[in-house]
Amino acid sequence: MIHKLLHPHHTFTAFKYGVYGALALNVWLFFREDWQAAVVMLDTAAPWARLIEVFAQTIDTFAWMVLLALFELETSVLPDATLRHPRVKWTLHGVRALCALVILNSLAGYAGKYLGYLEAERLTLEVCSLAGDGWFRLDALDEFSPLDAGNCATLAGEEVFRLHGGQVVSSLAVLAEARWFALLDAVNAAAWILVVLVLEVDVRLQLRGALRGTLWWTSGACKLLLYTVLLLAVVLWAWDGDLLDFWDALLWLLAFVFIEMNVFQWRRESVRAV
Repeated sequence: MIHKLLHPHHTFTAFKYGVYGALALNVWLFFREDWQAAVVMLDTAAPWARLIEVFAQTIDTFAWMVLLALFELETSVLPDATLRHPRVKWTLHGVRALCALVILNSLAGYAGKYLGYLEAERLTLEVCSLAGDGWFRLDALDEFSPLDAGNCATLAGEEVFRLHGGQVVSSLAVLAEARWFALLDAVNAAAWILVVLVLEVDVRLQLRGALRGTLWWTSGACKLLLYTVLLLAVVLWAWDGDLLDFWDALLWLLAFVFIEMNVFQWRRESVRAV
């Protein structure tokens, strides 16, 4: 019994689904982070689009979890005959289309957040006059602390900016770093969307038995470039000390390595069957 449990295939499967489980936990962790930002960035008059911007991480991660589950079903769990069944095929397409809309909306949220940081304007008031009046200091991207007599002194003598549409102030250095990492979020989200588009083409071609030759190598080259961009994002988050973003991005890379392995194995079995 123990020998069966320690079989390499079972060990690999347990590790793979362990990674998927850790990603599911990250949905909750991102919700907590977004909720803390929402307390500062939102009010009762905030438009719906603003809500999407603030909760972009949570919405995005949940939609990606559903999309990951679909890819796992298509590339590893369901047999080809089942995938070709009209009801199954159109159900998978429908759920995927819904996820795609959510993910594109989240990308718009990341882009909107980045543009929001770009629209910060120079504060004309004395910053310490705002202390204790419901204002916050930007400490890093999506991280805030109440502005008080102690931390407002750290902004004295610096150029201070007010974030567009909120009671948030920031030094130029912190604002510049927040802009950079907000842009990184948007680029990372766009790269993942392109990865999924290429994988979607892979799945469709594989079902038709056409994922070979030039198409196979072109797909691999495109994904190598995109995964390089995503790996660079992981390195930058690690360098910045943003452990949650680093951990989440690393897990997603691992998860899609598993999907790529599924596609490779699926293709190899198809070639053997010919």
